[in-house]
Amino acid sequence: MVRAPGDQRGGRHPDYRFSLANERTFLAWLRTALALIGGGFAVDQFLPHLRWAWRAGLALALLAAGVLCALRAVNHWVRCERAMRRGEDLPVSRFPALLSVAVAIVALAMVVVVLAGWAG
Repeated sequence: MVRAPGDQRGGRHPDYRFSLANERTFLAWLRTALALIGGGFAVDQFLPHLRWAWRAGLALALLAAGVLCALRAVNHWVRCERAMRRGEDLPVSRFPALLSVAVAIVALAMVVVVLAGWAG
């Protein structure tokens, strides 16, 4: 179970504006996760003529990216809130770059699928 940063012992309460900005970032990550999950379901449900392996692979890649994004959102929110309470630098994350690369790979795969569909 993830404990809310406010439950942590020690530290001081950060300026509420920074805490709210951290929460808005968290919610943006959740919207991204929901969009990825929705995209995964859309690929599976609305592309029935696509070969099963392509459809399942693309859908699962999007669904997995959505799950990872949601889990990472919670982790990043807690780490940032904790750092603000302790007066530390905010944690650096490579996840946005990793997620961008993953989405780009899935998008390129979709381009291949679309072009193959036009050729066939």
